[in-house]
Amino acid sequence: MNTRVLNLMENKVLSKLTSIPKFNEINWANLSVQLVQKLGVPLIAIGIFLALWGATASQIQTSLGAVPGPVKVWQQTVVLYDEHVEERTKEVAFYERQEKRNAKKLEKNPDAKIKVRSYTGKPTFFDQIITSIITVLTGFIIASLIAIPVGVICGLNTTIYNALNPLIQTFKPVSPLAWLPIVTMIVSAMYISDDPMFSKSFLNSAITVTLCCMWPTIINTTVGVSSIDKDLINVSRVLRLHWLTHVFKIVLPSSVPMMFAGLRVSFGIGWMVLIAAEMLAQNPGLGKFVWDEFQNGSSNSLARIMVAVFAIGLVGFFLDRVMLMLQRSVSWDKNAVLR
Repeated sequence: MNTRVLNLMENKVLSKLTSIPKFNEINWANLSVQLVQKLGVPLIAIGIFLALWGATASQIQTSLGAVPGPVKVWQQTVVLYDEHVEERTKEVAFYERQEKRNAKKLEKNPDAKIKVRSYTGKPTFFDQIITSIITVLTGFIIASLIAIPVGVICGLNTTIYNALNPLIQTFKPVSPLAWLPIVTMIVSAMYISDDPMFSKSFLNSAITVTLCCMWPTIINTTVGVSSIDKDLINVSRVLRLHWLTHVFKIVLPSSVPMMFAGLRVSFGIGWMVLIAAEMLAQNPGLGKFVWDEFQNGSSNSLARIMVAVFAIGLVGFFLDRVMLMLQRSVSWDKNAVLR
């Protein structure tokens, strides 16, 4: 019996090994083409962009001097990183001094009350990036938890869709600059606490993101649900699936492409809205960093603003890639081309 099992396992291993293409059989021409398309072409495009930017930047004069080129922007990126490292070093030294001071107090008097203070240094550029990412993720998740169920219900029920569609189309084009004052006044009036869990600035930004970025998800989810293949609906009826089972087994998997198209658009809108809200309300984040540098008006301000612009773009690109990976993981059609 053991010999038979071993033979079967050996046959399976051999079959898998023989199915692996040999080194000489690999189509190196196709691999080269794919490498050029996925890596070479983007690098060439980036190189052309940097060359044009470097050639034209010095020709444009502003009140703060010439527009900074790639070299100066990179130099300010290094400066911002050095400032971040310096600030973190000060923070570590602050807590070390505090611990030593408290330890001496406890040595003299074990019953002494010690105070633990938080470091209140100025947030660095990288701190602002993290703050903005946390804020936009909070607003986007809340918006998605609202938008997806609403979109599913609207797609399944024509009456509810007809009732909600005028409201959706009315609020969809409202600018974050209009929502922000309303949200600020409501939060200030209702969120009153001696020991708040969240700062008001964080809530103002997150709620504004939620109000502005939920609409594409609602609309796309509605379209995806309402355009499900009729054969799938008939199969569900024949099997007499429960309503929730019908939604989770038929509706959601079938509407994943349209739903994620809406989610990706919503995420991009939420990120843009957040930067605008932070600039207008002076809430912590990348938007406030840009506005502060604009108000500063130093010779390096324009270059530092451009560093922030690239950071905003790269973070937005990264968040979109994360959504794309998530879509690929939950999509039932693994052969679908997603970009």
